[in-house]
Amino acid sequence: MKILISNDDGIDSRGISELAKYLKEIGEVTIIAPRTEQSAVGHAITMSIPLRVNEYYKNGEFFGYAVEGTPADCVKIGITNILKENPDIVVSGINHGANTAINIVYSGTVSAAREAAIMDIPALAISLNSHNPTHFEVAGKVAQELVKMVCKYKLPRGTLLNVNVPDIPENEIAGILPTVQGKTKWDDVYEERIDPYGRKYYWLTGKPLELDSEIDKDHFAVKNNYVAITPVHFDLTDYSAFKEMQNWGVNKIKDVLK
Repeated sequence: MKILISNDDGIDSRGISELAKYLKEIGEVTIIAPRTEQSAVGHAITMSIPLRVNEYYKNGEFFGYAVEGTPADCVKIGITNILKENPDIVVSGINHGANTAINIVYSGTVSAAREAAIMDIPALAISLNSHNPTHFEVAGKVAQELVKMVCKYKLPRGTLLNVNVPDIPENEIAGILPTVQGKTKWDDVYEERIDPYGRKYYWLTGKPLELDSEIDKDHFAVKNNYVAITPVHFDLTDYSAFKEMQNWGVNKIKDVLK
């Protein structure tokens, strides 16, 4: 099994090393990740500046490829230029911090997996629910099993699995659940500050608005010590709104155009 690993915390993060350690037990691993942290960059790709790729070594040994770009860049250039053949699966993580609810939209971790799905490669993104995680063994073992399941049972075209794991000991995990994306979002505030030269700047802060209370919602499930596995598709069409728009008469807008 050929496995491509990426992330958004950067190639030197502990999470990607831990993920590689567990996935090397079941397959041939190649790591292609951003050289520096790229959290919350969404699905950005590099277009107007050169995209540089360098071999990256840890403790004198080859570790992977460091890309001067985004997580989506890493997967795209990895599959098209670096790897000699397509991987069987792409795994992004282990992210430091959950990617549930609205965070799925912002997440570079999820976007690396989404880019693989766009390229018709099975993929999953995996995150630990802490920005200073300690229980990588839980996420590592879950990733191992899900990789084997995805390769056995397959995923619908364009679908990836977004996996969120509580940062708690194995014996405290309440269970593992298929979930849907929650509705919890951020109450963002741009805090106004002054730099040492007296110039004004802004720093993004905020807190989550807890809008989920059902166990099948990813955010609520993780909050209650469940591993949440959410199938995600890159098709963003709101099909119920699409049907409603049939009654708007939008075709009549043509009448005001010259």
